[in-house]
Amino acid sequence: MKQKDEKTNVMRLLDQKKVPYTAHFYEDTDGPSGDREYGLHVAQAMGQDPERVFKTLVAQGASGGIYVYEVPVADSLDLRKAAKAVGEKSVQLLPVASILAVTGYIRGGCSPVGMKKRFPTVFHETAADFEAVYISAGKIGAQVEVSVRDLLALLGADTADIVAE
Repeated sequence: MKQKDEKTNVMRLLDQKKVPYTAHFYEDTDGPSGDREYGLHVAQAMGQDPERVFKTLVAQGASGGIYVYEVPVADSLDLRKAAKAVGEKSVQLLPVASILAVTGYIRGGCSPVGMKKRFPTVFHETAADFEAVYISAGKIGAQVEVSVRDLLALLGADTADIVAE
């Protein structure tokens, strides 16, 4: 793991809100391209349990609303369960080309903390099984470990069963 002192916007925001975190940096190689494989690559690069490393997925509901979902890196979002969790008829993942414009983050470095706007956010219910989880620090190669309670409070987030069986 490489050590860097540079702070990301996510880290600055957590500092500003007085939310304790631990920054983790990993060497970003040209790893696998699929979301699941890349997420597992990140967890492995940091030597962490994939169940504690969450990836950020952004979807748009039938009403046009934007929603943020946090799921363990080895899991897939169940769109039907995700829609139900936010009271939508249906949701579809945002096209990769829209992620930057909507969130301010690039694919692979998207974090629920510090998006352009605050969107309704749902963590998979297993987040509650852990004291702390890992989320993107807002750029590829950086993650932050944050208390689940602090994250849910900061984001006004809920938990629900949102992963595919």
